[in-house]
Amino acid sequence: MIANILSQDSQSIYPLQSIVSSPHLQPEISHWIDSNTAITLEHISKVYRLYNHPMDRLKESMHPLRKKYHRDFFALRDISLEVKRGETFGIIGKNGSGKSTLLKIINGVLTPSQGRVVINGNLSALLELGAGFNPELTGMENVYFNGTTMGYSKEVIEAKLDDILSFADIGDFIHQPMKMYSNGMYVRLAFAVAISIEPEILILDEALAVGDLRFQQKCFRKINEFRDQQKTILFVSHDIGAVINFCDKAIWLKEGEVFQIGKPEEVCKNYIAYMSYDSLSTNGLPPIQKKEERSPHPTKSKEFEWEDVKSCSSFGEGGAEIKKVTFYAVRQLQKLKIFEGGIRVKFLLTIEIKIDILLPIIGLVLKDIYGNSIFGLNNFIYGVEFNKLRNGSTIVVEFEFDFPKLKNGKYSFSVAIAEGTQMNHIQHHWVHDAYLIEIVSHDIRNRQEYYLVLDNVKIQLKDS
Repeated sequence: MIANILSQDSQSIYPLQSIVSSPHLQPEISHWIDSNTAITLEHISKVYRLYNHPMDRLKESMHPLRKKYHRDFFALRDISLEVKRGETFGIIGKNGSGKSTLLKIINGVLTPSQGRVVINGNLSALLELGAGFNPELTGMENVYFNGTTMGYSKEVIEAKLDDILSFADIGDFIHQPMKMYSNGMYVRLAFAVAISIEPEILILDEALAVGDLRFQQKCFRKINEFRDQQKTILFVSHDIGAVINFCDKAIWLKEGEVFQIGKPEEVCKNYIAYMSYDSLSTNGLPPIQKKEERSPHPTKSKEFEWEDVKSCSSFGEGGAEIKKVTFYAVRQLQKLKIFEGGIRVKFLLTIEIKIDILLPIIGLVLKDIYGNSIFGLNNFIYGVEFNKLRNGSTIVVEFEFDFPKLKNGKYSFSVAIAEGTQMNHIQHHWVHDAYLIEIVSHDIRNRQEYYLVLDNVKIQLKDS
């Protein structure tokens, strides 16, 4: 479908030329479009008319000499962009720079004032919180409502319903009006609908930041699956680490214009420098409120304060089941949730053995919010042999180690029990995000983009 029209939107004042194409829906023009390109934007602008007084709009419309009472505000100005199939494309910029407006234009929620949009493939979007949902309808009704607005039939939605409900995991709230939902529940259902229809192009706004850490980890695992399937992902984020880790290309929008486009490392490096200078010159570094969670001082493992992992996402053959975990500082004998790092710690697992396991491998891995592995421990790689684990027994495994100093942020421990060797094993039970922690420190070194903070560093200026 090709259209040259004059927009009737009172806020749009330029001719609109638009092509929206899917090779499945419109084969008659698919040969016009590069099959390797998913999204093409040509000279996109979005202009809003701003009036000082409400009556000025009426005066302008009725003035016999067409006197101008408004001023033009360019939310976007002359944006040209091409996103290849299979690319993950990040959009960064300050609040008000036009990021969300650009995504809405690509998704068709907003009409550009000027320019051409070409979409090649079926598209699904998760925009700002609550977009595409009716708060008066139940979650179940909104699944159908939202899917229909994206162009999918009732039959297609019903075929995906189990996957949607499983991923959202909001229980009986699915039958309650969405006006009763928390922000996190909104995001869970919206993301589940967006990804379960298996789009060729996935658009994500900053909404994922609302979810809890476990759900964010779950979402980033799904995003990684999409990347592995060579699907196109376009997302806005204030999280520079996410852009660097997930994106093949990044664009920096500044005051509605493309300021820089290129490799994520280079774009983000310049953006961080710009934002850091701006922040430090006006407000300085904001204070961090340190929090502590204390527990009774345990003397034996049975007195530790444990956390049940049955609600965590997991998989495995079922020869053993990890039941609960806990994490303590050795010296203070206190349970750790929010701390600075750089201390001696203990991580404990309680495991129920359901078959005889001859060569057990038990371990843990610490991951950041994007799913990157920071470090891992297990008895095999550290040369510790466990005796045969017998069916019906329950064991407690303790890891004691020096926890490194890491940059401020949220992290999670995943835990597992397997049988065999590091290279060839059977996974009996793997538990994602079994224990959540947060590193918080006033030390400026913990605020950098680097993961590790090094101690005993000497820096000297020597005579030449």
